[in-house]
Amino acid sequence: MKKFRIGQIVPSSNVTMETEIPAIFRSRETILPERFTFHSSRMRMKKVTKEELEAMDAMSLKCAQELSDAHVDVMGYACLVAIMSMGRGYHCVSEVNLHQETVANDFPTPIVTSAGALINGLKVLGAKQISIITPYMRPLTDMVVDYIEHQGIKVKQSIALEIPDNLEVAAQNPLNLLEIYKQLDLTDVDVLVASACVQMPSLEAIDLIQAECGIPVTSAAVCTTYEMMKKLGIEAKSAIGGELLSGKY
Repeated sequence: MKKFRIGQIVPSSNVTMETEIPAIFRSRETILPERFTFHSSRMRMKKVTKEELEAMDAMSLKCAQELSDAHVDVMGYACLVAIMSMGRGYHCVSEVNLHQETVANDFPTPIVTSAGALINGLKVLGAKQISIITPYMRPLTDMVVDYIEHQGIKVKQSIALEIPDNLEVAAQNPLNLLEIYKQLDLTDVDVLVASACVQMPSLEAIDLIQAECGIPVTSAAVCTTYEMMKKLGIEAKSAIGGELLSGKY
């Protein structure tokens, strides 16, 4: 039985990534032999504004150093909009910078950003056109749409719930998404992203929405977990939804 340490760089007000990602890994433990522990380092952020996101991102390198001290096996940057608000393609820059911190600390570690993981997950699902639900204010949501489209994936429609307080985002009932998604026209949409935010809970709703709408449904948290498992060289499965990015979740 192999044990892995999962490291997460987390906004100080984020309480969802330390519940949803472990939930998927724990579910996996019921069907496969590997075991996991979870370790976090925090960056200060309370309001989801461009200014706070930029200030927070500057703290990520220190967090990478701290997690590297713990010799984690993979490291995830758990704030999609912080990366996307820094400019098109910034997830590539961030992943290199964070990795270099672990190299300098004599423990090179694979890096996942939730922004990069969502892009990669959508490509794994073969998505050409998607629709997304976000908790962000409309200007930040439009920034996320632009970022995704710059990566070659068209966003047909986006819902912005316009919740600026990050703890309020975490307090949303994921089952509300079962009604929210119905505001979207899913004609010719390949994938629905039920939560394009790793702070807005969605795990309980993903299977239910997919059963109703008949197309693959995913989230930033699911894609991040998938990417972490791939970086660890293990099967990206869970007992919750089988193959994480097979369209069967």
